[in-house]
Amino acid sequence: MIGLLDSPTNGQIFIDGTSTTTLNDDKISSFRNKKLGFIFQFSNLLSDLTVLENVLLPVQIAGTSNTAKKDAIDLLKIVGLEDQISKRANKISGGQAQRVAIARGLINKPSIVLADEPTGNLDSITSQKIVDLMKSMAKKLNQTFIIVTHDREHFGEVDRVITIKDGKAFEGDVPSEMEITA
Repeated sequence: MIGLLDSPTNGQIFIDGTSTTTLNDDKISSFRNKKLGFIFQFSNLLSDLTVLENVLLPVQIAGTSNTAKKDAIDLLKIVGLEDQISKRANKISGGQAQRVAIARGLINKPSIVLADEPTGNLDSITSQKIVDLMKSMAKKLNQTFIIVTHDREHFGEVDRVITIKDGKAFEGDVPSEMEITA
């Protein structure tokens, strides 16, 4: 619902003070591109485009930003891919592709970033860099990151944790009575 990929049957969804439930399909698409960043579990890069071109896609769709190329290069440096900028997406490793996807999800400086297992395909050192990047961006740009992960310990201290276990949501970690003991 937050990703605006589905509409509520009742109630409203407000993002940055805008009721998204009254927007038509074109306005939802535009709003989603400007206000929401998506980091998918699998990178979903366009294989015929370069790393840089993949990161720039959301900006090109939005038709915004005079500093887009510089911003994209800066993000690629942060995720450790400055030496891969000109490579085609189908010529980089899975972990590199995930880091490109993370840069792409951040390029429009969205208010909310929805991340599905953003560190799932990364080694522990790169994972920590990505977690640090997301935390830094959250503070620097006042972004909200909503992260789905099976690897909670990678993220350390965060503002809020909601755990879903057996279809039930809990504030914080899973209550001890729900944990499975061997």
